[in-house]
Amino acid sequence: MTVLAKGGAARPAEAPAMPSFREATRLWARIGLLSFGGPAGQIALMHKELVEDRRWIGEERFLHALNYCMLLPGPEAQQLAVYIGWLLHRTAGGLVAGILFVLPGALVMLGLSSFYMLYNDAPVVEALFFGVKAAVLAVVVEAVIRIGKRALKNRAMVAIAVAAFLAIYVVKLPFPLIVLAAGLIGWIGNRFAPRLFSGSAHGKGSAADNKGVVDLMFERGELGHTVPSRWHAIRTVAIWLPLWLGPVALIALLAGSGSVWAQIGGFFSLMAVVTFGGAYAVLAYVAQAAVTSFGWLSPGQMVDGLGLAETTPGPLILVLQFVGFAAAYRHAGAISPLLAGSLGSALTLWVTFVPCFFWIFLGAPYIEQLRQNKALAAALGAITAAVVGVIMNLALWFALHVVFGKVASVGWGVEVPVLPSLDWRAALLSAAAMVAMFRLKLGMLPTLAGAALAGLALQAL
Repeated sequence: MTVLAKGGAARPAEAPAMPSFREATRLWARIGLLSFGGPAGQIALMHKELVEDRRWIGEERFLHALNYCMLLPGPEAQQLAVYIGWLLHRTAGGLVAGILFVLPGALVMLGLSSFYMLYNDAPVVEALFFGVKAAVLAVVVEAVIRIGKRALKNRAMVAIAVAAFLAIYVVKLPFPLIVLAAGLIGWIGNRFAPRLFSGSAHGKGSAADNKGVVDLMFERGELGHTVPSRWHAIRTVAIWLPLWLGPVALIALLAGSGSVWAQIGGFFSLMAVVTFGGAYAVLAYVAQAAVTSFGWLSPGQMVDGLGLAETTPGPLILVLQFVGFAAAYRHAGAISPLLAGSLGSALTLWVTFVPCFFWIFLGAPYIEQLRQNKALAAALGAITAAVVGVIMNLALWFALHVVFGKVASVGWGVEVPVLPSLDWRAALLSAAAMVAMFRLKLGMLPTLAGAALAGLALQAL
C-alpha cells in the first residue's frame, strides 16, 4: 500500500501501530454494542473497524479467518471476533473479544425475557409483539433468499436443498442427521463430480497489498502462539471440554437427569455441536423440540423470542437464551420463577458459547490445512445448501403459526393451514414488511419497529 509524498513521489504507507490490550478491549466493547443486523451486518462492522479503519488485520487474512469460522458450528461472527482477538493478544485477547461480542446482547435479552414473561399478556405488549411476529416472517424469508443465492450454485445444490426441506418437513428427520448426510454427500461428490461440489473461495484481488498489524507480526516471527505444538490439541481438549461439560454433568447429578436443568444443559450442548449455518438453520429444530418434545413454550412464544433476538445486539443465536429462560421460568419448582429463568438463561449461554471458544482455540493453529482441504470445502458447500432447505422449513413453520390461527396435522405429521382461520391483519403486516425489506430496502430494525407500531395501531382499531 502506498501514498503520495510531497511532490508526487510514492512512498510506503505508514505501518499500523500494534494495539494495546486496553485499546483492543475498548474496540471489542464498541463492536459488541453496535453489532445489530445479524451475521452479515456484524461481519461488515468488524471488517470496517479492523481492516479498513485500523488495519489491525489484512483483507486476505480476514477472509481466511472468516472462511475457517464458516466451517464451524455456532455463530461465525462471534467466532471471527474470538479468532482475531486471539491473533492479536493470545488466549486473553480471544476471551475478551468473544465475551464482549456477546455480553451486551445477553444482558438486553435477559431484561427483555423477564419483561416478556411478566407482562406478555398486557394488551399493549401483546399488540407490539403481534406486529413483530409478522415482520419476523419477512426477515426469515429474506434469509432464505440471501443464503440461497450464495449456496445454490447448480442443480446438485438445489437438489440437496429440496431434499433437506422434505427430510425435515415431511419425514421429520433430526437436524443433526441432515447436516451429517449433506456433508457426506459433498465429501463423496467431490471425488466423482468436483465441478459440482467445489467449495467457493474468496477472491484475493489486491488484498495481499493490504497488510495489517497481524500480517506484519507474522512476517517478523512474533506470533509464535499460532504454531501448534505437539501437545496443543490434547492440552486444549483437557482444559475446555471439562469447562464446557463439567457444569452440565454436575447439574444433572444434583438436580436429576429428568430435571429441566439437565434438559437445558444437554439439549443446548448438542445444539452447540450441530449448529452449522447459523441461527436460522437450527431454529426449526429448536422450535420443534422446545414446543413439541419438551413443552417449554408455545409456537407463538418461539416466534416472539426470535423477534426479541432480532432487536438486540450480538449474535442471533441469543434466541436460545430466551428459550432457556422460558423453560426454567415455567418449571421453576420451589424457587422464584424469575430467578429460575435467570439461571436457565445463564446455563444456556454457557453451553452455547463456551464451545465457540473451544473450537477457535483448538483449531485456529491448523487453519491453513483446513482451508486448503478441497474435500472439506465441498462438504461445507453441501451443508450450506442443506441449510437453505432447513430455513425454508423454518419460514413455512413461521408462516403457518403467524398468518393462520389454526393448523391441522395430516399424514406423516405434516401441518397444513386451516384456511378459515386466516388472520388478515397478520397477513397484511407480513406483506407490508416484505415490501419494506425487499422493495424499499429498509433495514431490519426499522422494519421491526414499524411493524410493532402498526400492530399496536391495528389492535387499537
